[in-house]
Amino acid sequence: MKIFRGSDSPFHSVDAKTFVGAARAKLLSSDEEAVPVHVYHVQFDEGARTNWHTHSGPQWLLITEGRVRVQRLGEPPRDLETGDAVVFSPGEKHWHGAAPGSRGVHLAVNINVTTEWLEPVSEADYAAVK
Repeated sequence: MKIFRGSDSPFHSVDAKTFVGAARAKLLSSDEEAVPVHVYHVQFDEGARTNWHTHSGPQWLLITEGRVRVQRLGEPPRDLETGDAVVFSPGEKHWHGAAPGSRGVHLAVNINVTTEWLEPVSEADYAAVK
């Protein structure tokens, strides 16, 4: 058993090259595990979001606070609430962030993943909920 305490790792500002708006993240897991899993605790201020991106392995998002907007390429954005979860398949182009009018917090569980960061999400894509 290995315990990862949230207080052991401070939040840091995310990279402005891969996010739009103000967000903070911290890594809760380590590379020392038998299966390479990274667990990130991510806080998005209202309007903040990732760029479009893909992962080489699956990514789970577990919504822990507020509302989080997610979108897979070719589909309209969807809003998730506290207690909801979503999984993105390997290679699936997507983005996620706070829904309009809310901050959003999630745990991102990346399983055997490398990330390819792509272009920023446009205001039109961000606002395109149907």
